[in-house]
Formats: sequence, C-alpha cells, structure tokens
Amino acid sequence: MSEPTAAGRQYHHGDLRRALLAAAATAIEESGPAALSLRDLARRAGVSHAAPAHHFGDKAGLLTAFAAEGFEMLAETLAQVREESGGSLLETGVGYIGFAVRHRAHFEVMFRTELLHRDDSALAAARQRAGAALRAGVAGLPAAPTGDEAGNAALAAWSIVHGFATLWLGRALPADQVGDDPEAAARKVIRRLFAAPD
Repeated sequence: MSEPTAAGRQYHHGDLRRALLAAAATAIEESGPAALSLRDLARRAGVSHAAPAHHFGDKAGLLTAFAAEGFEMLAETLAQVREESGGSLLETGVGYIGFAVRHRAHFEVMFRTELLHRDDSALAAARQRAGAALRAGVAGLPAAPTGDEAGNAALAAWSIVHGFATLWLGRALPADQVGDDPEAAARKVIRRLFAAPD
C-alpha cells in the first residue's frame, strides 16, 4: 500500500510508518511527547493529515509503536554490548545509559505508560525482550543470584542505570563531578556498585 505525499511522491506502507516514527523522534526531541500532534507529524513527513491516524489509530497508538521501537532498539543495544564486553554487567549498564542519551526521544516515551496503550502486545513483547537483555547481565555475574534474588538484583541494576540516565538527561547531576561524557561518568559511578574498583 502506498500513501501520496504532499509533494506527490509515494511512500511504501513500511516506509511511511518509518517516516512517521522518525518525524515523531524529531518532534519529541524538540517539544516532548505531550506536545506531539498527528497533524504536525503528517506535515513533517509530507503526507495527508489522515495518514498518521490511518497507520496508528490515534496519538497513543503512535506513541505505543514508538515506545515498542525504543524497547527493541534497547534490547539490541544491550545484547550487543553484553557480547562485546564478555558479559560485563557494568558495561551493560553503561550501554543502557548510552542508549538513553543517544535516543532521548524514545527513552522519554518508553516509560510514560499514561501516554501508551499499555495492553498492546507488540509493546509488551518488546519490553520483555529489553528486560531479558538486562537480566542476562545479572545472570552472567560470577556468583549470579537465583530465584527471587535474581529478580531483585535485576530490578536493582535497572533502577541504578535508569536513575542515572534520568538524572543525566535532566541535567541534575553536578557537572564538576560527572564532566561531559555520560558513559565515562556512568562507568565511574556505577562501578562502585556493579564491580570492584580497578
């Protein structure tokens, strides 16, 4: 299926979906998810104002697809970092923070459940894959916890890296202590909890 653009071009169905999600990333970076409008996305993508609703239903549908895309990207990032680092939980955590900084728009939407269709199956599956990628880092610890403790350890790891990412993005961390490199700062801070100091 194709959709005519304002300039008379044709988008393939999948291309239009990607174009609208890319336009959403730009718009969210500029103004945040609450200010997002489907009409503005259509203008940015150069398509009819009905095109976003045709693909996503409503704003919540678009943000849900955007969040699911973010969780998929996060899962891929964490899996890649874990493989490249030999299973280091510290580096997996740093990878999480790097993702948040590089994909701020996605990160801002992924955890705003009030903006999303929370029962969406694609969102749930993507969220589960991202969670599994983070839990795999905990499972790779030399004395990996088991049972309930494994879940608690994964929750603690997520809380630490998510909290650091949120504070960094909010510019709430003291610049004289953390500097201007988020991954280096994160490595220095969370090493104290994830691994023994060098």
